[in-house]
Amino acid sequence: MVLIVRPGESFPLGATVQGNGVNFCLYSPDATAVTLLLFAAPDDPYPRTTIQLAPQYNRTFHYWHVFVEGLAAGQVYGYRVGGPYDPGQGLWFNSNKVLLDPYARLVVGWANYSRTAAIAPTDNCPQALRAVVVDPSVYDWEGDRPLHIPYAETIIYELHVGGFTQHPNSGLPNHLRGTYAGLIAKIPYLQSLGITAVELMPIQQFDASDAPLGVVNYWGYSPVAFFAPHHSYSSRATLFGPVDEFRDMVKALHQAGIEVILDVVFNHTAEGDHTGPTLSWRGLSNGAYYILESDKTHYKNYSGCGNTVKTSAISSYLILDCLRYWVSEMHVDGFRFDLASVLSRGLNGEPQDDPSILWMINTDPVLAGSKIIAEAWDAAGLYQVGQFAGERFAEWNGPFRDEVRRFVRGDQGVVRALASRIIGSPDIYVKQQRGPNFSIHFIACHDGFTLYDLVSYNRKHNQANGENNQDGADANWSWNCGMEGPTHDTAIQALRRQQVKNLITIWAISQGTPMLLMGDEVLRSQQGNNNAYCHNNELSWFDWDALSTQENFLRFTKTLIKFVQTLHIFGHDHQLRVTAQTLDEPTITWHGVKLHQPDWSHASHSLAFSLRYQPYGEHLHIMLNAYHQPLTFELPPGPWQRIVDTSLPTPNDICATKTAPRITSSTYCVSARSSVILLGQWG
Repeated sequence: MVLIVRPGESFPLGATVQGNGVNFCLYSPDATAVTLLLFAAPDDPYPRTTIQLAPQYNRTFHYWHVFVEGLAAGQVYGYRVGGPYDPGQGLWFNSNKVLLDPYARLVVGWANYSRTAAIAPTDNCPQALRAVVVDPSVYDWEGDRPLHIPYAETIIYELHVGGFTQHPNSGLPNHLRGTYAGLIAKIPYLQSLGITAVELMPIQQFDASDAPLGVVNYWGYSPVAFFAPHHSYSSRATLFGPVDEFRDMVKALHQAGIEVILDVVFNHTAEGDHTGPTLSWRGLSNGAYYILESDKTHYKNYSGCGNTVKTSAISSYLILDCLRYWVSEMHVDGFRFDLASVLSRGLNGEPQDDPSILWMINTDPVLAGSKIIAEAWDAAGLYQVGQFAGERFAEWNGPFRDEVRRFVRGDQGVVRALASRIIGSPDIYVKQQRGPNFSIHFIACHDGFTLYDLVSYNRKHNQANGENNQDGADANWSWNCGMEGPTHDTAIQALRRQQVKNLITIWAISQGTPMLLMGDEVLRSQQGNNNAYCHNNELSWFDWDALSTQENFLRFTKTLIKFVQTLHIFGHDHQLRVTAQTLDEPTITWHGVKLHQPDWSHASHSLAFSLRYQPYGEHLHIMLNAYHQPLTFELPPGPWQRIVDTSLPTPNDICATKTAPRITSSTYCVSARSSVILLGQWG
């Protein structure tokens, strides 16, 4: 292969196919030497060709660049970057380390990769990760476009790509289990559930070995390349398999009417603290990419994972370029930002009122049609739910999770807060430009107890994580219904089933955008583990046998989702009115066991409310009883149809509208710890 080396250009960053060659560009302001390494194959121990960049020709300001004529997509490459090694000044240059391009769109070298070798001071070339030149323009999208489903019509399903189909009972061939292709095969299941968007736990290339000795980083919150899809989720042995299979998955999901939201991790990287490996950013411009302590040797750790990304100019460019790439070239529909409050911190870690990177994301034209969802807190105590920057960010509603759990388990003093959560938390989301659907409400997510574990355990059981049960949250607001863990007591089993129906009922009939955790619809348990980040095994995987063993609860969930999806009262973008100003507005009327007399007292365990949406002739009456005794509720004038009564056995616990029994009495006895939904007409 004849290569012709030219100076190249400082834009765009990364490796870009241009005509008959590839332009390489790298940001490293303090480097004194940069060498481009070209490998003949992904796992070759050493490069076939090295190109030393000359500052007088290949450097513009802080950018090192070169154009190599004769290269094409598929070229494997890496960098060695020389400069001062002085941790006390925040400088970690080490030309013994082969570095990844921060803009790498595909990462290889996993067969020989060693995190230990990246930590040691010696040459790690044979064990180093490398990037691959990708030309995104060659893929045939067949006219695919992002779906732009409104939040008001969205039901999110948070899933782990690997864990969704990894179980041997998934019914898939071995090579498809735990892959993007495996997810494609299960799209009919997602459709049957009523899902309109999948929120994928991290698929940005991560380091599964970034975990304590003896465990793996299963969840994937340990990024090594923000632009690259995770390699092990690909079923294909071809070089471009991860990129192409991911795009095939997105295209297939779109064809099924399902959006793709990525859980993106821009708050920290897999390089960890000062004892961690040098993989990329640390060896390029440590002080530009990370927030350092005053001694400059150590890292500020607002992420809880060893380091914190600094949203300086270069990091902001990288984040924006990355988001644009996933939208424009990979066709994803949106993003959930992990520990998003980290991005609101300034150059020294101080919270900012108007962080520039968040406003840039908020106003970027490429991202204008994308969903952007913030986990509006970080691991160092910064909590911004309801106050997150920008005009467009939706937010994970942590208070909804906690207060619904507390109400259902029988806590006192939460009824008034529960009422606010049910109507979209207007007490939290006070910004006038945000409707109730900017609240992403959930009962469970990947981090914490599953839905079934909430009613089966009083405390976490994380011993299998190897941290003496010290990891994971202690405040779970759970109740085991009388016995810790599995039991053969039929009364406790029945109460647990009733309690999960109560939880999922409140989730479904609340205003906002609902999110369901993978497997909660079939009562998946993690045996009380509320921090299963390190379990790539059946503890975390979706159990496909549960579709039959838990078919009754699956039926309940499917029917409930279908019910709310057919009603406009749950699909609008307006704040519910207690007193309507016009007849066209959706309204809510609060009740207690007596009509128009809600019990807001500290000792209250019950709440009732009526929902009306006159233009569509919709009228619902909902009664929630978390008390340990039955309560008789007065009913507004009917007639009514009973859609849900969580105290009743299957199939009477939930009924389709066409078969729902009529209720003509003026009262309804709501059993202890149960929920009732009645559907009526305007009377």
